[in-house]
Amino acid sequence: MLVSVGRALEAIPRMRPNMILHAGPPITWERMSAPLQGAVIGALLYEGVVGTEDEARDMASRGRAIFEPAQEHRAICSVSGVISPSMPVCIIRDETYGNMMTLCALNEGPGRVLRYGAFKAEALERLKWVEKTLAPVLRQGIAASGGIDLRSILSQALHMGDEGHQLTKAAMSLFIRTLAPHLVRTCPNHEMLAQVLSFLDGHNPFFQNLAMAAAKAALDAAHGIPGSRIVTAMAGNGTDFGIRVSGLGESWFVAPVSQPGGMFLPGYSQADANPPIGDGPIMESYGLGAFALAGAPTVMAFIGGTAAEAREVTQEMYGITQGESTAYTLPSLDLKGVPTGIDVQRVAATGSAPWLNIEIIHKEPGTGAIGAGLWRAPLSPFQQAAQAMGQDQTT
Repeated sequence: MLVSVGRALEAIPRMRPNMILHAGPPITWERMSAPLQGAVIGALLYEGVVGTEDEARDMASRGRAIFEPAQEHRAICSVSGVISPSMPVCIIRDETYGNMMTLCALNEGPGRVLRYGAFKAEALERLKWVEKTLAPVLRQGIAASGGIDLRSILSQALHMGDEGHQLTKAAMSLFIRTLAPHLVRTCPNHEMLAQVLSFLDGHNPFFQNLAMAAAKAALDAAHGIPGSRIVTAMAGNGTDFGIRVSGLGESWFVAPVSQPGGMFLPGYSQADANPPIGDGPIMESYGLGAFALAGAPTVMAFIGGTAAEAREVTQEMYGITQGESTAYTLPSLDLKGVPTGIDVQRVAATGSAPWLNIEIIHKEPGTGAIGAGLWRAPLSPFQQAAQAMGQDQTT
């Protein structure tokens, strides 16, 4: 349930004034790809703790800013975006497990924005608009709604052609339909209301962050079960790709990543691409995204594939998962549940790493998305985790 919008410093567990949360496994400033460094610079400028790019780089390189994975704080980050203390975040509550919360930054929209590593005036102005206009209007509307059921929206959207990761057009439409009456009732400023509704209507990826946080909430509930081989997180930081496993505590199992292939916008190629970055693979960990491609063939068509290939991807993923979802079903497979619960030992035994839907961004900070692709996660982290699980069970 989406229940509120809060400030990161107060809402996120163990968040500190000099902390910046990023996607993927742990990483140092020196090893960050350029878009992630750009986002850090933008966050420090936004917070007002530095006045120039050079001052931001100096602060980051000298260790005066603390970098930690968002997923270690029950949060998620989109693409190369980061979360800093003053940023507004959406708060998602797991109704089954009571006080368990997950959080995500608000998607700032298209263009040269922080989640693509932009840190110039345009990106900072957008962040301030999100803080001063978008966040308070949403907070009031969400409160009036009594909470918005994100799982219900995702379940319906899956029957309308979304896969919950790269394509969220149906989900966004359902979200606006649910929230708009409450926004109209609670926002006294007509200009602010018009801006917010126009923004939401024109930016379908806004729901991606909410979907990721919903997936994170479900998977956090499955984490920490002794003996469990289930993957509860997959993510990239633009340098490494890592996974976490329910029965293996807080450890990350990591491998380096390279530039992805896929379909590129005119004028761009693989040589322009940044290695995969973002907490987006939490959706495949949950059983959506590429795992649900059989129900979203238009995604496959966009990256140069066919509906038959989309079904093949989903069918292959049943071989590395523990079961089928009861919440998310696929009309194209006679309402069979999506493959859910990636088993590291099955991945290691079959050599079949999970397929992921990815947004390809430019390696230069702030340039933005240049394509999309279907990408197979590195096999090594799953092999490492399977080995660790075997050692843990013998001891």
